Amino acid sequence: MANATDTKDLQNLTRKQLLELERKKKTKLQLWADLIIFFLPFLGGLVAVLEYKLIPDNSRNANPFVYEYFLYILMAAYAVYSVVSMITLNKGNRDMIDKQRYRAPLFTALFLLFAGYDYLTLKTGILTQPFVPCLNFIANAFWRERETILECTIHTLYLLFLGYFIGCILGLITGITCGYSKRCRYWVDPIIKFLGPIPTSTWIPIIMVVASSLFGGAVFIIALGSWFATTVASMTGIAHVDKDYFEAARTLGATNRQLVFQVAIPHAMPNIFAGLTQAMSSSCTAIMIAEMLGVKSGLGWYMNWSKSWAAYDSMFAALFVICIIFTVVTKSLEAVKRHMLRWQIGVEK
Repeated sequence: MANATDTKDLQNLTRKQLLELERKKKTKLQLWADLIIFFLPFLGGLVAVLEYKLIPDNSRNANPFVYEYFLYILMAAYAVYSVVSMITLNKGNRDMIDKQRYRAPLFTALFLLFAGYDYLTLKTGILTQPFVPCLNFIANAFWRERETILECTIHTLYLLFLGYFIGCILGLITGITCGYSKRCRYWVDPIIKFLGPIPTSTWIPIIMVVASSLFGGAVFIIALGSWFATTVASMTGIAHVDKDYFEAARTLGATNRQLVFQVAIPHAMPNIFAGLTQAMSSSCTAIMIAEMLGVKSGLGWYMNWSKSWAAYDSMFAALFVICIIFTVVTKSLEAVKRHMLRWQIGVEK
């Protein structure tokens, strides 16, 4: 009777709890290695600070404390991250501490990368300034132009998401319809094959001339790339759903609407999310090209404008903002994908 109860308890365990049971107890050497790795980012941050303060500058460096404060802020953020990880560990949740252990070498490498870049620019001049500005110049430019950069960031995000969502919504409608209906696929498939090989950026000079407004033309270009990626992925996912699922649903009395929304779309979700991710990548590329060539606002325009005035520090500041934005957007999309497809990867809600 006791064995049956134990078996039932094991069956009720979650995947995370099973992994905890299977986890091997670490040796003292491994525990010390983990502790050292946890503190490596602080060491990397200290190296970056000492490199910046102790090595003499090779050129004039106005407002030298901005970059130093930036390093302190990063180190403080990692310290807060460590404290929160320890608190969650004491509550029995190892997820955060495991993620920190995994990412600690990357954080360390980031600090060392900052130190190496500063040494090659400000300290030695191997990378010639002002064409390759040091990190302090970039930090000062970001703070000096923060209002303009914020305004351009808002414009870029508005343009990006407007074109992306328009293209994805139309792409989902087109892809699902064509994947489920052979008649629709007969008419739409040649258009996709004709437009598919043409890069989105190729349309920019034409659209900027034909469109009634530069903003509308940029939205169309972004939406076009998003539509194509989403359409192809959705159509492929729907078309490859096992026919046995449809037959079983029809046997149970499912309508065509139920076949689409309760059978076809759920089974095609991995393909659909792959298309949405590809659409975001296409949109990020298209928006930068569109802003640099035609739109009179946004981060791409700001970079081009800064370059024309030889304000390379401002140009690099905008470039860092672009990298951060696109990284956050991509990570957010991946988080939504993991949540929606948790049944596929065995992660519970």
